[in-house]
Amino acid sequence: MAALMFTSTPSIKKAVALINKLDDGKFRLVLSRIMQRLHLKDERTFSEEEEEKLQQTLGIDGPELELVLQTLEFLLQQAAYHAAKPAVLSQQLTQLELEQAKVEAIVSVWTTNGRDVLQKLRQQTLHPSQLEDINWRLNLQIAQSSVSKQKLPNAMFELGVRDSEEGVGKKKIRVEFTHSELYQFYNQLEMIQKQLDGLS
Repeated sequence: MAALMFTSTPSIKKAVALINKLDDGKFRLVLSRIMQRLHLKDERTFSEEEEEKLQQTLGIDGPELELVLQTLEFLLQQAAYHAAKPAVLSQQLTQLELEQAKVEAIVSVWTTNGRDVLQKLRQQTLHPSQLEDINWRLNLQIAQSSVSKQKLPNAMFELGVRDSEEGVGKKKIRVEFTHSELYQFYNQLEMIQKQLDGLS
């Protein structure tokens, strides 16, 4: 039996509903672009200007577009990680309740380009950074000079990260989240956890 590549989390369900509404021709173009750039780790698939045009073309807003792009990248990355066979990929995408036309488009793009993408991914050298410690604090902004009686809670994280290359010291990365951003981040972590659980 093939390994489970995808778990239907709330984020994936929302993304699937959005993907199913997309025009098939436009969907194939977006998918092809994602597949062409899948091996590029630190580069965005689309520029900010291109994303703005995509929002208009696809008829979805910024956060919805981001969710769709992240989910499609995730689906293709999982296919690459598992070196998925087309029939298995098709079956598991169907279980996520993707429309048949979308499943066929993903499988077609994977079948056509999968081997090249796998080759490029294998050529990359991995130097992952490791998270060593986390510090956090909560802040509550009560008022600004222009607005009174305002409560803006936010969470601040300081991540201590060490590069695996020798001689490189620990870096501190500071991140600030509003309540909604933290909730969105939590949902992404939940999706990652479910995928890790599925692999073990």
